[in-house]
Amino acid sequence: MLKSQRDYPAPPSAKKIPTVFTEFGKTRVDDYYWLRDKSNPEVIDYLNKENAYAETVMESTKDLQETLYEEMKGRIKEEDQGVPVYENGYWYYYRTETGKQYPIYCRKQGTLETPEEILFDVNKMAEGHATFLFTGYQVSDNNRYALYSSNTTGSYAEDDLRVRDLTTGEDLPFLATGVQSYQWAGDDRTVFFVIGSESLRPYLLKRADVFKNDPPADVYEEKDELFNLYISRTLTKEYLVLGSGSFTSSESRILKSDDPYGEFKVFIPREKDVEYSIDHHPSGWFITVKDDNSKNSKVYRAPLQGYEDKSKWQEFIPHDPKVKIEYIAVYQKFVAVQERSEGLRRIRTISLDGAKSGFLTFPEEVYALSMGVSPEFTSDAFRYSYTSLNRPYTTYEYNAITGETKKLKEQEIPSGFNPDDYTVERMWATAPDGKKVPMAIVYKKGLKKDGNNPTLLYSYGSYGASTEAGFNSNVFSLVNRGYIYGIAQIRGGSELGEEWYDDGKLLNKKNTFTDFIACAEHLVKNGYTNPQKLAIMGGSAGGLLVGACMNMRPDLFRVVLGIVPFVDVINTMLDESLPLTTQEWEQWGNPNEKEYYDYMISYSPYDNIKAVNYPNILLTGGLNDSQVGFHEPAKFAAKLRATKTDDNLLILKINMESGHGGASGRFARLKEVAFQYAFILGSIK
Repeated sequence: MLKSQRDYPAPPSAKKIPTVFTEFGKTRVDDYYWLRDKSNPEVIDYLNKENAYAETVMESTKDLQETLYEEMKGRIKEEDQGVPVYENGYWYYYRTETGKQYPIYCRKQGTLETPEEILFDVNKMAEGHATFLFTGYQVSDNNRYALYSSNTTGSYAEDDLRVRDLTTGEDLPFLATGVQSYQWAGDDRTVFFVIGSESLRPYLLKRADVFKNDPPADVYEEKDELFNLYISRTLTKEYLVLGSGSFTSSESRILKSDDPYGEFKVFIPREKDVEYSIDHHPSGWFITVKDDNSKNSKVYRAPLQGYEDKSKWQEFIPHDPKVKIEYIAVYQKFVAVQERSEGLRRIRTISLDGAKSGFLTFPEEVYALSMGVSPEFTSDAFRYSYTSLNRPYTTYEYNAITGETKKLKEQEIPSGFNPDDYTVERMWATAPDGKKVPMAIVYKKGLKKDGNNPTLLYSYGSYGASTEAGFNSNVFSLVNRGYIYGIAQIRGGSELGEEWYDDGKLLNKKNTFTDFIACAEHLVKNGYTNPQKLAIMGGSAGGLLVGACMNMRPDLFRVVLGIVPFVDVINTMLDESLPLTTQEWEQWGNPNEKEYYDYMISYSPYDNIKAVNYPNILLTGGLNDSQVGFHEPAKFAAKLRATKTDDNLLILKINMESGHGGASGRFARLKEVAFQYAFILGSIK
């Protein structure tokens, strides 16, 4: 068991260097603003001291960490292969090998019996790098060349883009840096790619001939700071689509993929509070629209020519206030739709004339589901994955023409796993304003509802991202020790539709926190756990969630884990030089406006630390994190140490080589999780 802070050497104490800000006639003093500068040796020294202190505190859990690591590793099939995907004459797949951190990407021509071609062995590519992210690849139409992206910083927004000749395995001289999306044209030599600004906003589309040394040409610059660019290609391969979107509006431009030196044409001009996406079919366009009259989206059909005239649009899927359309895939013979109703995803297929529609059915009360998109436009079938809190991921293929479903692969747990050993419950907590908040829990059968069960509650609750009730093999190292694991589907996500999202952002953001507190209280009131046995966990914007809830109700939790937590809301949202800031104003509000400033500072975790007793706290960060700067958890820890009134533990662990996603190797990631779980297990008696 971990002890109290007084039983360990004194924790680091960051010096105070007051920085004074004046906003709307009020003075705000930040004693730890200086911790932002990682080029300052004193900052690095402080982080190293925090890491050393964390290791000292956790020394007694080393054996437990190793046990947890081996348990979690034992649930991973080390030598495994993904389900092959057929595209343009080849079967593409990845596989993993025993003891190796990274996947190996391969293909076979024609049939799965032909010899294997290794396209990318990420293990070899990662040699010599403490962090290596292989973020994707695309093969040219002639199957000879592959664009691929990677980085060694851990950032998801600063990739290097290269071209590999798949016949020789050698890379061409071409290199582009700072790339965020990319796409081949149809001529097997021209590539379009989007690069980021200094603040990492994807804003500039470039075009290059990968066989020439000419500098890439600028094609289109998005000048609106709220909008991001993304380049893609239709499933038919006929069009390139340049999307430009904010959190509330969007616009598409199209270009025939066999005419890479032509001009991108605006599909429909952007409008305030209107988002749309387009799918091409030889018979016309399918347009998915979200606006004030259709918050959950609706789908139209429009002619190939003259689509600009909205009077020619025909409604294909009407708006349903209770069903959110997440996305559609348009194939030659049918349309597949992933949508969400009553907090659960579902899939349906619709004939091209809209006359026939059918749903896939699923057996459990609560589950997670994800529809894949076949890369072959002419395919009669598509795949989906199905999972629940106690059922490993299973991949199925559904034939929309015959109605046949085939099971392709079930996640194997080598150390053994029986879903029937566990109970899953779906329940609804009541928020302070009366809203019913869905949540789901899993625990080992035989559990007594005596209020004495250790519990880990997780959520996210931002950007409309839903917290799915899917299988996480790691949490069974807690569940098998008598823990309850739960997920809360709180406002700010879109589990109950677009309104659920809108009710948890901007001037409604506090609903996210009160929903989560209501879920925690529901577990306590109904005899599942008690505050001395309750741990909460959230990452990134989920770190904001647990930080705010900890400030609001420090008495309700025994342990708080903030993983790369966004906690310094005001400073970050006032600094337009930081990545993401200006676009994020549509999520949180613009603190340069007094109404938003007053609301945001009233919940910002860093600005609401009080001289009270706090739970045991673990904060993590990545020195190269471009999405949530390392300084946010560092400042939060420093201010908490100087303010809180208890002897409970507070440790800060900064990965000095990683970005937002933590360690890049699959086993290195497990080491981080083992550290986190050991902190929970050591904190709850």
